[in-house]
Amino acid sequence: MESRRIITCVREGVLADVLLEDGHLAELSLIPKKHASILGNIYTGRVKNIVKNIQAAFVEIEPGLLCYLPLEEVRSPIYTRPKKQERLAEGDELLVQVCREAVKTKAPSVTTNLNLTGKYLVLTTGNQVTGYSSRLKAEEKARLKGILEEWGRLPAGLIVRTNAGQAKETELWKECERLCETYRYLTEQAVHRTACSCVLESRPPYLTSILGSRSESLKEILTDDPKLYGQIREFLMEEMPEDTEKLRYYEDTGLSLKALYRLEKGLNDALAARVWLKSGAYLVIEPTEALTVIDVNTGKYTGGRDKQETIRKINLEAAREIAGQLRLRNLSGIILVDFVDLDRKEAQEELLLYMRELLKRDPMKAAAVDMTALGLMELTRKKQKKTLAEQAKECGI
Repeated sequence: MESRRIITCVREGVLADVLLEDGHLAELSLIPKKHASILGNIYTGRVKNIVKNIQAAFVEIEPGLLCYLPLEEVRSPIYTRPKKQERLAEGDELLVQVCREAVKTKAPSVTTNLNLTGKYLVLTTGNQVTGYSSRLKAEEKARLKGILEEWGRLPAGLIVRTNAGQAKETELWKECERLCETYRYLTEQAVHRTACSCVLESRPPYLTSILGSRSESLKEILTDDPKLYGQIREFLMEEMPEDTEKLRYYEDTGLSLKALYRLEKGLNDALAARVWLKSGAYLVIEPTEALTVIDVNTGKYTGGRDKQETIRKINLEAAREIAGQLRLRNLSGIILVDFVDLDRKEAQEELLLYMRELLKRDPMKAAAVDMTALGLMELTRKKQKKTLAEQAKECGI
């Protein structure tokens, strides 16, 4: 299992949230301190209008801020005012959660399926069943099923996270009680709040990244900001007490935390269009309005005499780098990859299967869909946050 280190540092009004895996930069988020993200927040929203031809509603969550709500995703809505008809209608007031930030010209998206996330469990209102992470081992899943069956009926559905694999029953139950208490607050008190107001703020992104890390792989949490240190320590003591000792305040004035881990270079590389591979080949990554295009080039590669084996090695190396770049740059939506000379069907199938295995490691839902008629590989990745390039632009970098 890889060793993980989380770094949170602040420079010139920008908070950098960094995840290192085995010493390599795996994820990087830039957050302007003056603009808090609304992703994950829960609001009492008011339906402003319903557009039947696109099967969607637009919900106002703050004065003047409209969000997109697909009608097909309106399941088990929690209304904050009595209503007569069963279907969603203009003027209805209900609890919604922001599930995707505004991306380019698109409005934020909301859902009526509220997710309350803990380290081990996610309480979900849209489905009353219990789901399990696909990354749990068979014996872990069997043990957890036995524990949850003894709990009886809960007020909402549950998703059991990978972190729960080694957790004690007392830890699981304590977290479940905390999530159920939040759920009761939403359904009993928040429903009386004024429309178009926030009733529950999500955790800051730097705390969410800590919460999602497995204890056995998380080696250290570093920050050079005293205020953030206090916030992270308080969070750990309340929700992850077993990891509190991993938090460290970085005080070396001679060498900044950013310089120690070469974060400036890592950011510049992650924003560059060209990515060099160890072999001498390179990628060109070009985001467009509708999708992202990635081109694989042989560059300076000087392989052996077997042309097909040379191409195979370049493409496999490129696939590994592409899977990493999707996470690092937070690329999402449709991604088309033009690998080197994929003329043979066997080569296409091998590469497609390899890419699918690589994408299983991505914390965000991602998939290698197929090869197009022109030999391009089609990937998709769930949209949730802004890309790293958009974050950098928003932060003035």
